[in-house]
Amino acid sequence: MNKIYKLTNEWKEQQLLLPIWFEDGKVRLIDQIKLPFVEEIYTINTVEGLAKSIKDMTIRGSGAIGIAGAYGILLAAVNSNGNRNYIKESGLLLKSTRPTAVNLMKTVDEMIEAIDNYSGKEVVDFIEEKASEIIERQLGYEKKLGEYGAELIDDGDTILTHCHSGALAGAGYGGRALSVIRKAFEQGKNIHVFTSETRPYLQGARITAYELERWGIPHTLITDGMSGYLMKLGRIQKVVVGSDRIAANGDLLNKVGTYMHALAAKKNNIPFYTATSSHTIDYDLAHGMDAHVEYRNEKEVTHLNGQLITEAATKALYPSFDVTPNELISGIITEKGVMISPYLESLLKVK
Repeated sequence: MNKIYKLTNEWKEQQLLLPIWFEDGKVRLIDQIKLPFVEEIYTINTVEGLAKSIKDMTIRGSGAIGIAGAYGILLAAVNSNGNRNYIKESGLLLKSTRPTAVNLMKTVDEMIEAIDNYSGKEVVDFIEEKASEIIERQLGYEKKLGEYGAELIDDGDTILTHCHSGALAGAGYGGRALSVIRKAFEQGKNIHVFTSETRPYLQGARITAYELERWGIPHTLITDGMSGYLMKLGRIQKVVVGSDRIAANGDLLNKVGTYMHALAAKKNNIPFYTATSSHTIDYDLAHGMDAHVEYRNEKEVTHLNGQLITEAATKALYPSFDVTPNELISGIITEKGVMISPYLESLLKVK
């Protein structure tokens, strides 16, 4: 059982940055914590090992961890020779790793919803085909939403993006936000990207800049607190971020710090867009503030690369996400078009 990406010629011709894949009965993934200095590939043999990699952010990003969920179920099927109870238990473990990530929940549920109709090797074959279907679909989403989003980008724009919503956070083309930026660049538009460093994990500095460099897209790194001043100076024309979850009313859950960029954009009359796929829209969540936001270990704030940067007694707080209310969002870019307010109506078109 070789690499599961059974891609069409269209995708074989693209420069893909795969965050995770399945090869020879094992999961392989890039350790995103060590980027950009080390491109280390891990081989994972157990669902427990994959769950740990999701939880400690060795693999991260809403699209990528959704795909990790698909490969985790495939790994469970292969390791158990299609034992349905074990596969379902593995699904629960995988879903417990990142409770805010609705894409992970939906993908795991989709992978196992029909396994009771099969037995033994039939279960493995079904799950393998399902995994391939999901990967191909996610790549299609990335390209399509990139095309719709690129229509919003003008020649000469400087675009702010926050955190990392790119290929390594998705299926390999450009994830969410960077699919928009990559497609605009491929269309020949003269663009520049400001990527905010995104404390405390520095995904913008470490990974967004890494991907932009790989694609040759002009970019500049800024600290998280610089965006408002640069908007005031007229240095930013658009904001495009990804999404970890979209509520039914259009509220956005994304990496903490997104809300502050959105407030600054509103004050300076700058369009603020989020890019997402339909899998990231949670129609069961009425309002963003109703969501359970995970709080991560305070050491991720008090330490940098394992080094303590505060007094030992200093306490820290790290909500992994924040909520940007829908009135601050100019449009939600999806694989079915750009949805605009009122979102309770427009998002139903994506369902």
